Amino acid sequence: MVLQKKQITYVIIGCALGIIAIGTGIQQTFGLFMLPISVELGWGREVLSLSLATQALMIGIATPFVAALADRWDPARVMIIGGLVYALGIIFMSQSNTPFTMFISSGLLVGAAAATCGMPVILSIVSRNVSAEKRSMWLGTVTAFGTIGQFIIVPFSQHLIDKSGWQGTLIVIAFIAALIVPLAVFIIFAEKTKKVTASEQRLGEALNEARNHSGYILLVIGFFVCGFQVRFIAAHLPAYLGDLNFSGELAATALVLIAIFNGLGSWGFGFLGGRYSKKYLLCWLYALRSLAIYFFITIPASPTTVIVFCCLIGLLWLGTVPLTSGIVAQIFGTRYMATLFGIVFLSHQIGSFSGVWLGGKLFDLTGSYSTVWWISIFLGFIAVIVHASINDRPIKPLAK
Repeated sequence: MVLQKKQITYVIIGCALGIIAIGTGIQQTFGLFMLPISVELGWGREVLSLSLATQALMIGIATPFVAALADRWDPARVMIIGGLVYALGIIFMSQSNTPFTMFISSGLLVGAAAATCGMPVILSIVSRNVSAEKRSMWLGTVTAFGTIGQFIIVPFSQHLIDKSGWQGTLIVIAFIAALIVPLAVFIIFAEKTKKVTASEQRLGEALNEARNHSGYILLVIGFFVCGFQVRFIAAHLPAYLGDLNFSGELAATALVLIAIFNGLGSWGFGFLGGRYSKKYLLCWLYALRSLAIYFFITIPASPTTVIVFCCLIGLLWLGTVPLTSGIVAQIFGTRYMATLFGIVFLSHQIGSFSGVWLGGKLFDLTGSYSTVWWISIFLGFIAVIVHASINDRPIKPLAK
């Protein structure tokens, strides 16, 4: 049976959703390993914090180059290579017993591999296969689908850590990462049956337009804040709750709740982005995120406050992605969206590095996460000012 064009589109989107679920789900589990690895190997938290922060930074550094290869070559082929390296890097991580080998495996290898199946590449595939009217909603759907992987992989990983230890758990996660390869192969076969009309604009011309566009520069600056806040919380919230004498089960539940409500929030902000100003929605998102953090750290902690906070922060977790990527597509179009959003995403990952590493560093120095929580609040309100100033009008050639 020959598939129709619409059916082929759904096959492509379905495979893309599967890849983002696996990639995002795995990345959200690494915070669960902070305590067991640090305790068993006798390390301070800065050691693994530095490795995970480097992972986030490597994702950011590699993403523009990976995205450029995807725009010029083929996104699915890039993801096949990345999926293999992803699995090998996690296996190497499971066998690491020194700070150096942990840094190489979980930091450099896993980080570089994760970039090949990250949001910029996946969102570019979906963007060019859907209509402009429905693009924002689909970008939100892709972002939300990362929740599925997180919802499944995080509690599954916590269960395995409790039963089999952190090393055996990482081996299982490596096999899950390897599933990216067959999904990418399906995308290759599906896209061969479709013909996508490409813009005649060259990559260098698109980069030059972006470099001289004030709105794009502000997007780059603003996305730093998102990375700082969410990766700090993802990496250190389980340890923070452990310091408050809450159970590992509550920590895993917290991450699962973030995942569930992230799905709702990401799709919701994507849906709203198709109807209202994306930049002002971003302003509201960052303001509410900072307020949620403020009340969380100033109200006496209890299982109830943890659950409420995770539900609220989940709604505001990655709603930034469909809105930010949507502004990139709105201004510049979709031809080089992977590369242009990849550069914005680099800023996100620099923020992620800063949040994860600074969290571990300041904890080892002060014995508390308090300072980093307050930095997160301050940065959130700075982001409100930055996004309110963005010029999000399409550039003239695209407007025509």
